[in-house]
Amino acid sequence: MVGARVLNRFEIEQRLGSGGFGTVYRAWDARLERYVAVKAIDAGGGVGGRVLREAQAAARLNHPGIVTLYELGEEQGQAFLVTELAEGDTLRRLSEEGRLCDRDIGEIGADLCEALDHAHSRGIVHRDIKPQNVVVGSGEPAAKLMDFGIARVLDGAGMTAPGDVLGTLAYMSPEQAEGSAAGPPADVYSLALTLYECWSGENPNLRATPAATARAIGSPLPPLRRVRPDLPAPLTETIDACLDPEPGLRPQLEDLGVAIEDSLEQLDTRRAAPRAHGFSGAARLADRVGRAEPADVAVASSLSGLLAAAMIAASGGAPAWSYLLVPLVALTALVRPRAGYLAAALGLSAWLALAAHRPGAALVLVLISVPPALLLHGSGRWLIVPAAAPALGVLGAAAGYPLLAALAERWRDRAVLAATGFTWLAVAEVVLRRDLLFGATVHPPRGWQGSAGSAAGDLLLPLVSRPAFLAGLSIWVAAALLAGMMLAPVRAWLGRTGAETGTRRGGGSFGAPASAPANGGRAATLS
Repeated sequence: MVGARVLNRFEIEQRLGSGGFGTVYRAWDARLERYVAVKAIDAGGGVGGRVLREAQAAARLNHPGIVTLYELGEEQGQAFLVTELAEGDTLRRLSEEGRLCDRDIGEIGADLCEALDHAHSRGIVHRDIKPQNVVVGSGEPAAKLMDFGIARVLDGAGMTAPGDVLGTLAYMSPEQAEGSAAGPPADVYSLALTLYECWSGENPNLRATPAATARAIGSPLPPLRRVRPDLPAPLTETIDACLDPEPGLRPQLEDLGVAIEDSLEQLDTRRAAPRAHGFSGAARLADRVGRAEPADVAVASSLSGLLAAAMIAASGGAPAWSYLLVPLVALTALVRPRAGYLAAALGLSAWLALAAHRPGAALVLVLISVPPALLLHGSGRWLIVPAAAPALGVLGAAAGYPLLAALAERWRDRAVLAATGFTWLAVAEVVLRRDLLFGATVHPPRGWQGSAGSAAGDLLLPLVSRPAFLAGLSIWVAAALLAGMMLAPVRAWLGRTGAETGTRRGGGSFGAPASAPANGGRAATLS
């Protein structure tokens, strides 16, 4: 086809790629002097009806987030669909190369919700939403939805026999995979799965063989709220609900769009989201470690340093191999700060109980370190902050800790950080037997570390039941909450400033659009 002139008007210049029902070319419109995309389809073998259906579906749509149909024609046994040439990169390529931050993905998702809402309002279901069918450029809108080639016209005659399955297996809804009628909920499922993959770096439905993929469709997916706990909870909960196997239980497309729009300002504009596809487990781990932010490095360094110091201080002839826990915690914290924190807390507790023979110290450590990990929201970076309370106490500045806890964004996180910091400070005063702020209020017998019963009965229970402890805890929590309220305008202003300067629409973080499309990646319109 390259070099040919079709429909007496379009000069084929370059093959871009192949889709489900045809091959796409870049062509020059000699009449209007513009570049277009031409999809060539064999009109024989009963395909002509599908060509007409695709044209009818696309002709109903006039939205900046959907590629525009220019013309339909037939010549020498082939049908040609001519559309605008949407230049840019496909969502698949951007995701694979790690060029998307969380905010970028959210804005792309919002664009696609608007485009699909336009299609659904005109009775059109896409039925093949996937990263390859989304092209992203630097202009407005940032994302365009392509290839309505297997779209179903809701009020038209069906062109698919009962039980036929059309679409891309790894992204289709369970009802579509079973050959049942696919309505708007099927598009909601596929869009949610596409966004799930971009935010998590994983698509559990992508298997080595089609048979394995088919078996996986409809199986429960790992909840995004657990895979990416740092994302806004309302957003992850909506994505998870949209992936419900039952179409009637999924939220409406409007609900998904609202959840994305409401979360945009909370999404990170600096850190790249996990790369999707094409990585082995070891390569993906190395990639995540290599892209760790300074904050993650600081958390990992602090956790591993504190862990090493505690193990050295409490060493009782433990085997040298047990110190491998330190680099393991550091590596885990680089990838998942919360998991690294829990590995440090539980690993050190196990080490104290089994290797250092100090079950009392292990019990105290578990009770004061694990609850914050279950209560704090987000990635877990803030979990290292309570360790600052004893450190500030050594410097004589423990009273300033509530201001540090007040920097957390959520009021509940501020309260948890303040209460945890005060508890750590009080326990440190007992363990170190020195005055860090108020002075030790209980005096357990020496050797309590070797007995869990003594740790509970002689240290923890007397400590938490004293009025002085409860009063100090309440004061610190109140101080953190009050300071947080006073800092709220500053935090909001910083958030607005970041949104204005860091978003894709303002700054074009994707770079210039591609001028030389390539198969499978750049400007793969109707791919």
